[in-house]
Amino acid sequence: MNLKPLKGQHHVSAITANAKKNYEFYTKTLGLRLVKKSINQDDTSVYHLFYADERGNPGTDLTFFEIPHAGHTYKGTNSISLTALRVKTDDSLSYWKKRFEELGVDHDDISHHTGRSTLRFRDFEGQRLMLVSDETNEGVPGGKPWDKSPVPVEHGVVGLGPITLTVARGENTAAVLKDVLGFKETGSFPSDIEGQADIRVFETGEGGTGGEVYLEERNDLPAERPGRGSVHHVAFRVEDETELQKWVNWITENRLPNSGFVERYYFRSLYFREPNGILFELATDGPGFETDEDFATLGQNLSLPPYFEAQRESIEAKLKPLDTKEYGGQFLETYL
Repeated sequence: MNLKPLKGQHHVSAITANAKKNYEFYTKTLGLRLVKKSINQDDTSVYHLFYADERGNPGTDLTFFEIPHAGHTYKGTNSISLTALRVKTDDSLSYWKKRFEELGVDHDDISHHTGRSTLRFRDFEGQRLMLVSDETNEGVPGGKPWDKSPVPVEHGVVGLGPITLTVARGENTAAVLKDVLGFKETGSFPSDIEGQADIRVFETGEGGTGGEVYLEERNDLPAERPGRGSVHHVAFRVEDETELQKWVNWITENRLPNSGFVERYYFRSLYFREPNGILFELATDGPGFETDEDFATLGQNLSLPPYFEAQRESIEAKLKPLDTKEYGGQFLETYL
């Protein structure tokens, strides 16, 4: 199969039980732009919020499904256990550490992984996150922070960094990453947990922080029980729909049960689970979030793909508007 390498991370989708607090944390604390306010296309009673750089470039999206009654996450294996977010410089991490201290955000000290400065932190639901400096990075380019963000552009998040997979059987996941998805194993670094194997580093596309996956094998944990503050799936970038169709065939040839081609309107997708049960998505770079909204007004209104427009009245009738917020010099009425 003549496949082009995956281009790196596309997006990460997680779970929140509180859309209002989630919106406030990721826009006002982290300074990301809400680029799309939509619904889970598999369950229109669940909302889907997309935070990203200024226009939602692929590789910059951190998205959330709102599940109001989601329970506590019991951390464990067979999970996406850490999501990294890229910033431009080491100095930015000092800025963020001070910002987290001022705003009362739970965080660790600045440390180092694979030769890069990092800063781990948690959101209000315990979502496990890490800022990673791009100062010494080469590889997949980052995005461009929104200039109306409360965070100065020079310190803004420019995209998704390495994604950590924690599994019970590391070799099974490694085989899919290498033999099916075409990642290259490029190194390892010691685990923070005494007695555990080194964490393996895999790379795709142009590599670097925007094209890396970390694989952690743990023999001391049960399987994770996901809830609020957990990650639902990770998506990797495919150039276009033609290339995605090739991936559908390739994944099927490798006897991995999968969704087949799925229309997501803002991109096209393919879903499958690797042997430890983690959900992977392959998603096209386009058409993008400006398909149904102008750049200046991204995220201000409830966006529905055309095939849900006939249901708009019934969908909106069930939604409770959040408080009107002044954000970035604009008043945004968010319907959730």
